[in-house]
Amino acid sequence: MSRFRRQLRQTLTIARRDFIATVFTPIFLLFLFAPLIMSSFGAIGGLGAANAADGSSDKQRMVLVMPVAEARLVRTADEQLRATFPRDAAPPTIVVVTDPVEPRGQLERRDFDVSAVMQGPLDRPTILYAANNRRDARYLSALADVALRRHATGDARISTPTIEQVRVSSPSLGGRKTSAFFAVFGIFFLTLFLSGQVVGTMAEERNNKVIEVLAAAVPLESVFLGKLLGMFGVAVLFVAFWGTVVSQIGQFLPADLGAQAAQLVPAVGLGWFAVLFAAYFTTSYLLLGAVFLGVGAQASTMREIQMLSLPITVIQVGMFGLASAAASRPGTWIATVAELFPLSSPFAMAGHAANRSELWPHAAALAWQLLWVTIFITIGARLFRRGVLQSASSKPAWRRLFGR
Repeated sequence: MSRFRRQLRQTLTIARRDFIATVFTPIFLLFLFAPLIMSSFGAIGGLGAANAADGSSDKQRMVLVMPVAEARLVRTADEQLRATFPRDAAPPTIVVVTDPVEPRGQLERRDFDVSAVMQGPLDRPTILYAANNRRDARYLSALADVALRRHATGDARISTPTIEQVRVSSPSLGGRKTSAFFAVFGIFFLTLFLSGQVVGTMAEERNNKVIEVLAAAVPLESVFLGKLLGMFGVAVLFVAFWGTVVSQIGQFLPADLGAQAAQLVPAVGLGWFAVLFAAYFTTSYLLLGAVFLGVGAQASTMREIQMLSLPITVIQVGMFGLASAAASRPGTWIATVAELFPLSSPFAMAGHAANRSELWPHAAALAWQLLWVTIFITIGARLFRRGVLQSASSKPAWRRLFGR
């Protein structure tokens, strides 16, 4: 056999070995179908974001507090003027309240967002509007004027409305849903960026045999928890640094962006929301970190760690998609599933804090998530003890995980 043929054969043998070692694994199936899986989860997340925006706009209304006869005149004028608007720029739907009620209270309704309220006779109506909704107030003013001119007897009269902006104390439905989505995205981004570093923390100790010394000195559960807390400390330092930087950017934002950001008020209030966001970021990092630490501890080579990074990313994107859909549909079955499933629970409960004002569910949710942190650490330590330390197995990680 010539030297060239021998080198070619050796090269092809190594290529076949690496090809089989990579392809003939269950993890490769995740890699193969990654575009489909990622696009599906991306569609779910995009649908959640779209529903958070479109759903809140669909529930915005303008309210008429006036007798039926005058309200009918305004509705007729509305049908005439609404036809001149493009569909995506049409004013909100009009709701009529015939009972004598306080118009300011209508701006704080819980069943839908009220952008503007009109009360009083058509020639001198009082129009109240919430922040950033002056356009709707002017539209109501135009409706009163058109209705008065079309149905006036004798000399045509001109409507002279009183328009006043009112500060609404309770957060709007749109503001709650938008802040819920940003809460879900914020925790997802931080955990995606930071928790993946946990995967390879055991590889160095396994290679230099330090893990045997640690396992002989302290319980493996303590080793796993200590490594997880150490990496969480690094994550907290990262968040503290960039949180300080980002907090100083707000003063440089344009005035209109600052006003829009001021409307993103969560249902539990900014103070409690900040505390709950930090708590759910902690449990999210610990949950995902415990899973990744347990799975990554089975890997003995850099190739196995790299192969494990894809399913880790897929899991995180899946939890984000599920929690985003839950944030746009609070109180539905999908929200319940997302809040109960351990890996998506921190994301979904952060959105829950923005959508709902009750505080007691968060105590139960945090206890539930910490319970699963304990379970994941225990399972990971036992898998490592039985699959790696006792057996000193040279099998690849996927064979040890699936018991093959």
